[in-house]
Amino acid sequence: MNNMEKVEKFWQWFQDHNEQLIALGDLQDKERTSLLDTLQRQLTAYCDGLVFEMGEATANGRTLTFSAEGDTDLFRYVVELVDNAPDLDWWEFVAFKQPMGTELKVRFDRYLFDTRKMHFMQLECDEEPDMLGLRIAVEGGENQEEDFQVGVYVTLEALIGEFDCATLVGYMETVPVPAEPFKEGFNPLDDLPRFVEWFKKKRDE
Repeated sequence: MNNMEKVEKFWQWFQDHNEQLIALGDLQDKERTSLLDTLQRQLTAYCDGLVFEMGEATANGRTLTFSAEGDTDLFRYVVELVDNAPDLDWWEFVAFKQPMGTELKVRFDRYLFDTRKMHFMQLECDEEPDMLGLRIAVEGGENQEEDFQVGVYVTLEALIGEFDCATLVGYMETVPVPAEPFKEGFNPLDDLPRFVEWFKKKRDE
């Protein structure tokens, strides 16, 4: 089965179960869990490594976001899937996790990251001038445990979105928050989305 046939098979399953998926909130917990698990299996059958996020139902419908969890090798499969999505009432299909705004509180594992208390500094990437190096000042920044570092990355992803985080951030390190971060050249982390847009424009000039 070639890739386009896999795309068509996924969307055929989705359309066959569209009414159940629309009524997701009305299903019993066991039935809802089973349906979502089957949706993930169908997605994995199309491309192993992709996941989805189901948005909350609104008066205008529900958003279904497909993600490669930052794996750029799989980005083309996300794009291909969304580009070939059927036009279905009540659904909006989105490629990649989108920015969630600023002033966020992001929980990852046992850690809670508050973007209002975090700062960033650009680091030069001599080997990859088109990529961003970031020094993140965060409470507990000396913690090099994988879960902590992944949590900081997930926080950046929530601020600037999966695509920009994966394709622009080439290096990241964490440090404790200094007593006077602004005097040491740090900026509020909530300014990162605007900085990223400036960086992309400068890079593309």
